Amino acid sequence: MSDDPVRVRRRRVFYVPGYDPFPPRRYREFYRKEGAAQAEISGYDFAMKAETGSGHYVWRVETEIGGEASEARVQVLVWSDLVQDSMRRGIAATYLLMVRTLWTFFSTGALGAMIRLRPGPMLTGAWPVGMLTGQLLVGLLALALVWWGGVALVGGAVGHLAGIALGIAALCGVMIGFRKLDTKFFAYYMLYDFAQVASHRGAYGEALQARLDEFTDEVAAALSEGNDEVLIVGHSSGAALAVTLAAAVERRGLPEGGARLALLTLGQAVPMQGFLPEATRLRADLHQLASSEAVAWVDVSARGDGVCFWLTDPPAVCGVAPEHPINPLVFSAAFSETVSPEKWREIRRQFFRLHIQYLAAFERPRDYDYFQITAGPVLLADRYRGRMASPQVERRVYSPHRSMA
Repeated sequence: MSDDPVRVRRRRVFYVPGYDPFPPRRYREFYRKEGAAQAEISGYDFAMKAETGSGHYVWRVETEIGGEASEARVQVLVWSDLVQDSMRRGIAATYLLMVRTLWTFFSTGALGAMIRLRPGPMLTGAWPVGMLTGQLLVGLLALALVWWGGVALVGGAVGHLAGIALGIAALCGVMIGFRKLDTKFFAYYMLYDFAQVASHRGAYGEALQARLDEFTDEVAAALSEGNDEVLIVGHSSGAALAVTLAAAVERRGLPEGGARLALLTLGQAVPMQGFLPEATRLRADLHQLASSEAVAWVDVSARGDGVCFWLTDPPAVCGVAPEHPINPLVFSAAFSETVSPEKWREIRRQFFRLHIQYLAAFERPRDYDYFQITAGPVLLADRYRGRMASPQVERRVYSPHRSMA
């Protein structure tokens, strides 16, 4: 990778969301709102408008920072339809899925390894199991009370039969009620996130692999469209997909004189997949990018984000880092120090709001500004050239499975 600085006049950004069933419009509106706020805080010009007619979910951003103008075309790589398909399960099927998912993580050794690596995220991961178990116990208690009531009021065989029938109806009613309230509890949602990784024991399913192939075509084409940088951004569960996407694009060959390829992973949960036995493709991609001189890779996380594996080097903890790794640069966004005290008090206990803070404005920014990275005039490689990793980065090997495709 050349040390000569390149000013970015045109950039393509491909954003890979995490396990999210909602359509991509809210990412655009969040970018518009938070980008304008960050520009006002940091003192630069920011303008954004939606793009129509391309068949994709795209918006254009123009900035002027330090007297330098730059424009970016940001596209969401949509897989929310696959997420929606994976969530179409009945209540009984969800409980069977929970048992199967727990068994997969436990029996393969992945669960124990993740707990040793970062206990905090795994406590968050215990939430859906605890909540769903608690909901079932409440439902069974309702069944028992109604059954007992039937026996007490009517007595005999008729009372037992009536009690059982009404008790089962009460159980179903309680479980359906909890399912409808999952927009507040997120128990089903979080379980499905773990389950979609465990369902293929770390491998990519056929539908998701086909979608990744489509994404690879789009990103590879952008390298030869007159852009200065093509930046892939992977957030949350999307970080693993972004790693595989960047590696696939690099394997196709980066065009001479084309755009620089860069990767930014935010709030990553790579070990959740990378520690499973069939994640050979992902581990091979991690190894490739860790050795790459052509792809700049920066990984940003924060200890306050209880949903991510904060300050972990994905290739290293998965046991596939080369002897002298080049990537990634891992550092902390330090939420408690870079957002205002008022905002920190407001969001510090809101797990999901904290998890998207990487995509938001910071009142006291340091060298991390999502909007300058995605729409400013500096390459990702140049922006962090010479920056040291956070000293607490975990690089010891934890994965029980290290084979590569």
